Amino acid sequence: MSKTNRKKKILWLLLPLLLLVLVSLDMRFIVRTYTVDLPRMEGNIRLAVIADLHSCRYGKDQKNLLNALDAQKPDAVLLCGDFFDDKLPLENARLTLEGIAGKYPCYYVTGNHEYWADAQKFLQMMALLDTYGVENISGRTMQLTLNGCTVNLCGADDPDNPWNRSLSSQLPALSSAADPALDTLLVSHRPEAFDAYCAHGFDLVLSGHAHGGQWRIPGLLNGLLAPDQGFIPQYAGGLYHKDDTTMIVSRGLARESTLIPRIFNRPELVIVHLQ
Repeated sequence: MSKTNRKKKILWLLLPLLLLVLVSLDMRFIVRTYTVDLPRMEGNIRLAVIADLHSCRYGKDQKNLLNALDAQKPDAVLLCGDFFDDKLPLENARLTLEGIAGKYPCYYVTGNHEYWADAQKFLQMMALLDTYGVENISGRTMQLTLNGCTVNLCGADDPDNPWNRSLSSQLPALSSAADPALDTLLVSHRPEAFDAYCAHGFDLVLSGHAHGGQWRIPGLLNGLLAPDQGFIPQYAGGLYHKDDTTMIVSRGLARESTLIPRIFNRPELVIVHLQ
């Protein structure tokens, strides 16, 4: 075999490997849709779930993310924690809020990175929510009516808050304040507490935090490493069921906020269709 032919053969052998690497490192976000049947729902509600944005950039003025969100025509937007970042500037988060303000009812719960910020930056985050009319439901239960359907909407405050309000102390109060005649949704940043969510009878839990386990092998490994779950996390991302509770864990939108690249783990905007 000539040297030229040998080089061509090596190139053809390396090409599939190169393509595999490019696919594995694809950081373009995708829209992932779930349909959930709730026991008392008579109608339809469409929710957009933004988890773990970490103030990352999605095009000029966040237009890539905002255009995709608008195309889904959600009835409300849920911000499931770590929307802001303790280290990155607030501007991308602010632009996202500016893009959804007034278009959709928006509800927010804290994540750990909001509390990891210094006090001044944390207050700036909370002020931005107020400026753009986003309702902070951390530690609260409320009734939400959309498309003529009413559900209980509960929000868990992240346990990394300085008041040490653990989830175990919050969940009984949240669930007891819910109307038992209605379906109950819990927005909580932490998926690792799924057993506790089930024990308190929430019908649907919407969560993030795990970043999809950071590295995946499709069909073999759902996630390699997640915060507070360690290696081979049980709840890296996707749909989970136990007893009468369903949990959806978003793989989140974090990109440049983390030093470890996502592998086979594209960022995602989650759409939940309730019926």
